[in-house]
Amino acid sequence: MTIYKSTFPDIALSDKTVTQRVFDGINPDQTILVDGPTGRSMTGAEFMGAVKSLAGGLAERGWGAGKTVALMAPNIPEYCVVFHGAAWAGGTITTINPTYTAPEVNHQLKDAGADVLVTIAMFADTAAEAIKGTGVSDIVIIGDAPDGMIPLADLMGAPMAEQAPVDVATHVVALPYSSGTTGLPKGVMLTHQNLVVNIDQALIPADVVAGEMTVAFLPFFHIYGLQVLMNLYVAAGGGLVTMPRFDLEMYLNLITEYRTPRLWIVPPVALALAMHPLVEKYDLSWLRQVNSAAAPLGSDVAEAMGKRLGTNATQGYGMTELSPVSHVSPYGKGKPGASGVALPNTECRIVNPETLEDMPRGEDGELWVRGPQVMAGYLNNPEATASTIVEDGWLRTGDIAHFDEDGYLYITDRLKELIKYKGFQVAPAELEAELLTHPAIRDAAVIGKADDEAGELPMAFIVVAPGQDAPTLEDVQEYLSERLAHYKQVRRLEVVQEIPKSASGKILRRLLRDEYA
Repeated sequence: MTIYKSTFPDIALSDKTVTQRVFDGINPDQTILVDGPTGRSMTGAEFMGAVKSLAGGLAERGWGAGKTVALMAPNIPEYCVVFHGAAWAGGTITTINPTYTAPEVNHQLKDAGADVLVTIAMFADTAAEAIKGTGVSDIVIIGDAPDGMIPLADLMGAPMAEQAPVDVATHVVALPYSSGTTGLPKGVMLTHQNLVVNIDQALIPADVVAGEMTVAFLPFFHIYGLQVLMNLYVAAGGGLVTMPRFDLEMYLNLITEYRTPRLWIVPPVALALAMHPLVEKYDLSWLRQVNSAAAPLGSDVAEAMGKRLGTNATQGYGMTELSPVSHVSPYGKGKPGASGVALPNTECRIVNPETLEDMPRGEDGELWVRGPQVMAGYLNNPEATASTIVEDGWLRTGDIAHFDEDGYLYITDRLKELIKYKGFQVAPAELEAELLTHPAIRDAAVIGKADDEAGELPMAFIVVAPGQDAPTLEDVQEYLSERLAHYKQVRRLEVVQEIPKSASGKILRRLLRDEYA
């Protein structure tokens, strides 16, 4: 067995909860949260006070210890308060994409066993429809609430002075959803220890310093935004300028106003920074580093962006199941096309996915990772857990990769079915299931088609039902718009006579991808 170990010294595992760890880094007098569009802000003392007050209010209403709070909101300062208020009260937070349709939200609420849903007024109608048939009877609104819903301000109670007792090694504090390597989205069980150790691991090479600000447009419902930005920055004594949605001009204005030394982005934004003429209007000479993750960043785009901005352009690697980081490029030491080196306490293998034999250095195979950041498992899905976390605690990532002589990781392909559209996960099985409900579609298969801007585009192959006219791409998109979030939308459509059933879904998609993508 060939095991690639981190070159960083191991760190001790903390016995603190994620909120205790975040509180450790806070300067009470420093502004740590700013709402980008409005400029309203929150100091460290105000944040900690709000967290403890919300925890007290949740406990008073019976939504504290052992309960699950569903959080469906854009990036705003209150998102951080709600997450840590529920965590301080001893609860679990399941993070929901606010662009989800009511059926998608309904599924997650049921699967996660949510007890209450927190959102904003913009999504009140979706929330009201989504809670039908679930264990949620109350909707909490950040800001002014419609009739019948609870304003977040009314949920504030007597401050809970101390963290509610939890076992940090086993208590699931975060429950984001991921498709993993295959199938439908599943609840990823992340413990306090998972989150805390990954903060401590990532801070070794990340080198974030006290007082450092960054602009956070990466959604907090996604593990990248939740951990690498929201938790890591505050725990390091830094702060966040939140953006509810990405807008290039606003982003450039904010990073200029707050002189953020580091940017945290995804490949489509890297492409914009490398190519968009708007960038020329800004003096960005003070930038130190640009970090890209969530999907592979082409070395040509990274080089063009780095040259234009006059700074280091690096990328890291991770997945929701890894809390999420396993590899990071240390400041000033990145390599073109590489996803960095292993974090402290992290071991890796490169395994032939068919023979399960370890591959020599420099040769491609499936990346396996072992470390304290590996998830506790998938919620209510022992079969998927067992196929992902194999003997001795190795997590099979589903990504094809190799290591060079310096221990840098290069991701070259993917075994898993997952499509990455602008950094968001699209599960082919979920999209296929919805396509099959269309009256004009008898059969369907979905693959990811390579695209320079988006990374991959969901492409559907459909067989027309007898007696029906073939639907157009516009017909299919209109049909899906009421059922799935916009990023799961079909972007290419191909009508075929049949979809072979002799091959497994994974092999079939690989064949279709090789022919069409």
